[in-house]
Amino acid sequence: MGSDPQYITFPDLTLAQDVFNLSNSSCSPAVQKKSLKKLQDAISEHKMAPFYRFLAHPVDGILNPSGEGVPQHPSTTAKPILTSSMLASRKSLQKIDFPWDEALYQSLLDDNQKELETFQKEEDEAEEAAGETEVLAARGKRAEFWARVGDKDKSIESLEALLEKTSFLGTKIDIVLAMIRIGLFFGDSFSVKKNLERANTLVESGGDWDRRNRLKAYRGLHLLTVRSYSVAAPLLLDSLSTFTSYELCSYSALVVYSVLAGSLALKRVDFKAKVVDAPEIKAILGDGEDRLAALTGSVSAGPSAQDEDMKDAPTSTATPGTATTIVNLTTFGTGSGNQAEIETPMDFSPLSNLVNSLYNGNYRSFFTALAAVEDQFLTQDRYLHEHRAWFVREMRLRAYQQLLQSYRVVGLTSMANDFGVTVDFLDRDLAKFIASNRIACTIDRVNGIIETNRPDDKNKQYADVVKHGDSLITKLQKYGQAVRLRGSERS
Repeated sequence: MGSDPQYITFPDLTLAQDVFNLSNSSCSPAVQKKSLKKLQDAISEHKMAPFYRFLAHPVDGILNPSGEGVPQHPSTTAKPILTSSMLASRKSLQKIDFPWDEALYQSLLDDNQKELETFQKEEDEAEEAAGETEVLAARGKRAEFWARVGDKDKSIESLEALLEKTSFLGTKIDIVLAMIRIGLFFGDSFSVKKNLERANTLVESGGDWDRRNRLKAYRGLHLLTVRSYSVAAPLLLDSLSTFTSYELCSYSALVVYSVLAGSLALKRVDFKAKVVDAPEIKAILGDGEDRLAALTGSVSAGPSAQDEDMKDAPTSTATPGTATTIVNLTTFGTGSGNQAEIETPMDFSPLSNLVNSLYNGNYRSFFTALAAVEDQFLTQDRYLHEHRAWFVREMRLRAYQQLLQSYRVVGLTSMANDFGVTVDFLDRDLAKFIASNRIACTIDRVNGIIETNRPDDKNKQYADVVKHGDSLITKLQKYGQAVRLRGSERS
């Protein structure tokens, strides 16, 4: 019970993505049909009675708003409107053919009860004839059982009880990581945050390299879900070269998360070093020569990018290369205790175009790529879906800032043409950022220009000193008047 990771098989986080797909109107019917079949097969194979009730029950189920499969349903009882963070939206639930089958549910419950009796018998025998290690192993099987069948409360309760009795540090970390995945599965951000803090405390007290490395990916993914991209980016990017947490997400998903977080949060120098020139990302997003060079180790990321001046490349109207970037990432997996599954080849060309157009200053192509990334990645992933509008808005802001920082005055029409949008749209979009002090510039519609207001630190410091000095002099004058008045009264 020491070195190898434990409790990493369940819950299967891909099932949570399948539930999300069923409620996501942006998913194609083919994807939804595939997700529905996968859910039904998993429920039958793993005897997931609690999870089946959670999804399909006519009263409590999050995927069965119509109450199908119930012979008698009192009309006087209003069905509560349920919400779940596992769902993208409840608007498309009427189209889901996921009826409640009472006979199937009872059959699954009977199978669950038989397994529980087996676990209890094994634990009793271990307590009588074996040692503490065998007793904990039997209890661990019960905890894995509850995680497998999708009962959140009982799985957390069993793992907490197991954590109290476990003395091995590595096993404790594995148990807490399992609770983190349960929280991610059901979209419980509070539980995930609490257990991440516990896991970090355990790892800092002497955790091995593998568990420390896995925790880095866990933290990065959680921070992504709560919109802390600036903190998530370095964690996710650092995980690319040593990723082993296939129980958390696929390698292809990690690439997407890392590139999106880095594109939004990193400064231009770090963006070039850790995203544009990173070997792990070039091996996937680069063209044929770059990919081959990255895989053979001929390129490396680092400060030698010679981009310290933070200046933009000259704006070009040429469209970046649109060579197909379809990669099978199974070959990039390094393997772990939970071996990587065979991944479906993914088209990374929108992501590649986004990175290249942003760095090279091809803003018209950047807006096109940003729309493609939203359609292909942001709306399709359960971790990215909630904050997709915020991400698109922040990426537009980054592009505006990148262009405006190189100029004192920019023509409004010229900038609109560079981005491939109308003058009215650019005016409205910039106005929102200017009003919230996100961009230091003013728009002159009469003359059709945008004038940037570059903050001068020395002048600001001088103005602050004068302002505070005036305030101090005023206070001293009032104090002196009060002292003189009191002196005259005494005389």
